[in-house]
Amino acid sequence: MKRVLVPFTTGVEEIELVAIVDILRRADVEVCMASLDGKPVVGRSGITLGADQHIQDCVNTPWDMVVLPGGLPNAQLLQESAIVKDIMCKHSAQNKTVAAICAAPVALAHFGLTANKQVTSYPSFAKDMQQLQPSSQYQQQAVVEDENIITSRGAGTAVAFALTLVTKLCGQQHAEEIRASIVA
Repeated sequence: MKRVLVPFTTGVEEIELVAIVDILRRADVEVCMASLDGKPVVGRSGITLGADQHIQDCVNTPWDMVVLPGGLPNAQLLQESAIVKDIMCKHSAQNKTVAAICAAPVALAHFGLTANKQVTSYPSFAKDMQQLQPSSQYQQQAVVEDENIITSRGAGTAVAFALTLVTKLCGQQHAEEIRASIVA
């Protein structure tokens, strides 16, 4: 069974987090929602979301993919987390997929993971992405995949992003079955 880690914290964009977790779990992927302190988190719209684990307990687990949801200050706090950076960089170095949506791709750029890659983010973060990694090629598509990096634009692209993650992990046919089942 494929395993995916989804770190999150205060101000997470709930639609993005839930779309990622829900669609991956529909694909029979084991998903761990890990908060930075192991406690429930209040998202940007005031919805409280429970964590499966404390991020510290996830450091040495072999994940197939690590996905960062957006929202503020969530994306900034994930970017500042040494544990999240360690996990993301270790998985990228192993050529495992790392993904981020909305404001969170800035963390990937900050960690040095988007150099020479095609990327996207929430539109207002395009300049930040380019300044952090001038060699990256910023795109305007809803979802951008370049080797082991997958990025997306925001809450409105969360389902397409999650289905791309399913395609990467489980294949196009499985993703199409889920797409049809949710009428996307």
